[in-house]
Amino acid sequence: MSEQRKTLNFALMDAPFENARTTTAFRLLDIAANRGYHLKVFAYEGAVGLSFIHQQAHPNAVHGRDAAEENHPLPRKWVCALKTTVEQKGGSLEWVNCGLCVDERGMNESIEGTRRGTPADFWEFAQTADNTLVIPTC
Repeated sequence: MSEQRKTLNFALMDAPFENARTTTAFRLLDIAANRGYHLKVFAYEGAVGLSFIHQQAHPNAVHGRDAAEENHPLPRKWVCALKTTVEQKGGSLEWVNCGLCVDERGMNESIEGTRRGTPADFWEFAQTADNTLVIPTC
């Protein structure tokens, strides 16, 4: 008999580039993705910027490095990598951006594979997941 894959629900709230909570969240998501879990992510408040398609790498004039040398991490690429990993490991990823938060921030354009939703999506995720982790802002 095959084992049922777990479904984990995450609520993220921090904007990209603001603090280590976002990095920690992606580390946890990556571990779960590599284990083949089904992942549901609800991006709320500033976290809707994590999958914003117009993020761009930038140079660092202070250190004299161009954009390629600076190799600045872009969370939208982390989301894409996460999607690739879950697919390779037999899991799935459903990424929903809060539509109210998207509108407030003008971040209507997200990478492929994400969608706009409402807080009701988070409620549904929590009802159907094996476990839920909320990573709030302070």
